[in-house]
Amino acid sequence: MPDLSPQITPYKRLVLIATIIGVISGFGALIFYEGLKLAMAFFWGDLLGYVYPREGQNISQIAQWSLPSSLLLLLPILILGSLISGILLTKFAPEAEGDGTDAAIQAFHTDGRIRKRIPLLKAVTSILTISTGGSAGREGPAAQISAGFGSLVGDMLGLTPRERRIALATGIGAGIGTMFKAPLGGAVLAAEVLYTRDFESEAIVPAFLASIIGYGIFGFFEGYTPLFALTAINWTIQQLPFFLILGFFCAAFGFVYIFTFYWTQEKFSALSSRYHIPPYLKPVSGAVILGLFVLMLASISPDAELLGFGGLGAGYGFTQLIIYSMVPLAVLILLPFVKILTTSLTLGSGGSGGVFGPGLAIGASVGGAIGILLHLLTPALVPAESVPAFVIVGMIALFGAIANAPIAVLIMVVEMVGSFTLLVPAMGAVAVSKLFLGDTTIFRAQVPTKAQSGAHRGEYDRETLERILVRDAMIPREAVITFSPSDELAKVLDFTASTGHTGFPVLEDGRLVGIITNRDAQSLRTGKGLCPAIRQAMTPAPLVVHPEDTLEKALAIMVGHNFDHLPVVRAETPDTLAGFLTRSDILRTYVQASYLTACQKPDTVPNH
Repeated sequence: MPDLSPQITPYKRLVLIATIIGVISGFGALIFYEGLKLAMAFFWGDLLGYVYPREGQNISQIAQWSLPSSLLLLLPILILGSLISGILLTKFAPEAEGDGTDAAIQAFHTDGRIRKRIPLLKAVTSILTISTGGSAGREGPAAQISAGFGSLVGDMLGLTPRERRIALATGIGAGIGTMFKAPLGGAVLAAEVLYTRDFESEAIVPAFLASIIGYGIFGFFEGYTPLFALTAINWTIQQLPFFLILGFFCAAFGFVYIFTFYWTQEKFSALSSRYHIPPYLKPVSGAVILGLFVLMLASISPDAELLGFGGLGAGYGFTQLIIYSMVPLAVLILLPFVKILTTSLTLGSGGSGGVFGPGLAIGASVGGAIGILLHLLTPALVPAESVPAFVIVGMIALFGAIANAPIAVLIMVVEMVGSFTLLVPAMGAVAVSKLFLGDTTIFRAQVPTKAQSGAHRGEYDRETLERILVRDAMIPREAVITFSPSDELAKVLDFTASTGHTGFPVLEDGRLVGIITNRDAQSLRTGKGLCPAIRQAMTPAPLVVHPEDTLEKALAIMVGHNFDHLPVVRAETPDTLAGFLTRSDILRTYVQASYLTACQKPDTVPNH
């Protein structure tokens, strides 16, 4: 397809891009969803004999669900799905393993390109993972699939880097919004999920259009009813403190979810390297542990078997049961831990899927358990019809906080249940949860602001950057906070919390020997009361720049190596710190220089 004509106005180009992505996202989500339904009917229904609960069923329909009469095939089915998925991922697309949303965010912040084979392979491997029992959601695949189509549109239409970036973000929002019948929330997610403290405002309007088109196509075939069905639901302003407390519990479980997810991922990678396990068998190892764990629970008691099956699949059916208050309290209390473990085993070992669906199930379980406990303790203040409100608010508070997308998830879940009456308690709960979690995120590809994003590298004027020297932007030596290699990592975390700085030079006897960042400190944090020294986590012999270098050179180093900080040293004394430079310093100095340049330009508008 030829490039878009430069004579077409930018706005018309964006409308065309959003329309194409919306159509592709609508049909792509439809094919993926129908494929997943057929695969689940075969593996769970025909082979396993499992009459599984499904989201959107009314009470009489969902009451017909039942556990399998025989569990003999559970482990072979899990192994089969993970083996085929592992072979496909290893041979054709290693970047499609794990959570698709994070991969799409990573692509946005780099070159904005996703290989053409990714949408198809992500769909097939995710269908295999989820339909055979792996604990993973369908939003991650939807995001990566649609983002892949956005990248493909960029190639076909010869888009500029800015347009390609918008197309990719639009694809993320349209894919998720379409899959969950939440077009407004999906569009906002396209702008919010890319950063921890920023917003991609340019993607909002195109994402609105693409999400509506995708939702219209998907709903034409699948219906426009909300994803989850509700019974009578009620909450009162007197219950608001309880919802705020729920926000705190969601933050705690959100932290456990994030920690367990990445800890498991690191352990599987380490064990695979140590014992030379072929990459395609790594997901199988996770599936075997998952299957044995569920079989062990099934051998204990009927409630334990219910708990085990609640940890399988995407979790939407069990979330619907929790909304209907059809899950025992004992199961609800333990289900968040089980779902965190099963999801970490599935995705941490290299399975293909998303973290959204499991996150909603975890939040629903936390909210349901707290709602029922409050009902038992104070039935007059928290009647039975209020318990579903706690379930839904729990979904919002947990995933909205861990995704660093509280506004988008708030809107999405409200759309998914078709009730805007819960906005007030949900706003309070997700605010508390987000405040406690801070920038801790399930999506590690997120960056704090546009200043740290490689996607916005091309927005700097190179001539301006080449005119500014590092010495004009750097923090001078006397104002730089430094550490010693023997200092405890806890000091780095404390200074990060109190100052907002995320990177510090490390000096020994006055000589520059390394750099330590908040991410380095977090990665080595043991959580066992131990305080390792900075030398165990720092980056030794860091890359440096000189005061006489240009900001163009400094920014090229940062973008090329994904750094946010650079020590500044003089050429004649390379181990003596002269200053410190961050991406924020570059952005601030660049904006000031651009403003002064604009103010000094002569007025070219004729006076009349």
